Amino acid sequence: MEFKWNPVVNPNLKKYSKEDYDIAHKFAAEMYKEFGKFISCIAIFGSTARGKTTKELASTNRKGDIDVLVIVDDLKIQMSGDVVEAYRIIIDKMVAKVSTRLHVISLKLTAFWEYSRSGDPVAVNILRDGVALIDTSFFEPLQVLLKQGRIRPSPEAVWTYFNRAPATLQNAKWHVLQGVIDLYWAVIDSAHAAIMRLGEVPPSPEHVADIIEKKLVTKKLATKEHVNIMREFYTLQKDITYRKIQFITGKEFDEYLIKAKKFVDEMSKIVEM
Repeated sequence: MEFKWNPVVNPNLKKYSKEDYDIAHKFAAEMYKEFGKFISCIAIFGSTARGKTTKELASTNRKGDIDVLVIVDDLKIQMSGDVVEAYRIIIDKMVAKVSTRLHVISLKLTAFWEYSRSGDPVAVNILRDGVALIDTSFFEPLQVLLKQGRIRPSPEAVWTYFNRAPATLQNAKWHVLQGVIDLYWAVIDSAHAAIMRLGEVPPSPEHVADIIEKKLVTKKLATKEHVNIMREFYTLQKDITYRKIQFITGKEFDEYLIKAKKFVDEMSKIVEM
């Protein structure tokens, strides 16, 4: 009696276009040819599986990145600095050879196993959307476990992610402050350019407002408002630098952006005279 069986087809396969899959598969074949058994798995995953490429890029006639995960068996090879550097060089050459749309993420086998065991969101998302291109019976069993609900977030993973939140919030506040500092430099650089355009030696930042008033306002090339904007931004960056100001709202940033643009636009007229 002949035993009949139907091969299991990964249901995620239909989420990927043939073009994206073929590119990823070609890359996987090249990788396996180069590294052989040191590769535990190569899988395609990411935004292409969730339809973002079509929806978000169609209007621009651009094609999105093809995300590929490479899992390297660090039980068979010692990941020394020289090995990692050589590996990166080979990856870059293969991407250039196959397609620059490839976005390759490499992880050690032990690291991905730990991420999966603890229910880390990164691993879960990859397993949820991914399709193995090359697999040593590692990736697909984890996908089955996830589908069966047997991969659950550990308490450690929960707290690891939650503990990042306060620092991330603080980073967001810092980025707004840094944005204001960038506006200051836009103002100061444009002012220096305008002053130099008139043949003057650019002064130190604390004296720029005075020079604008003396050299530009008197010649009707700028107004008192521009002097005030310069003074305001100089004081502002000092207060941020010395932490007298530690928080700026989005509304305040928008107001500073308008002032900085107005100032730069006026200075550009002088530079282009």
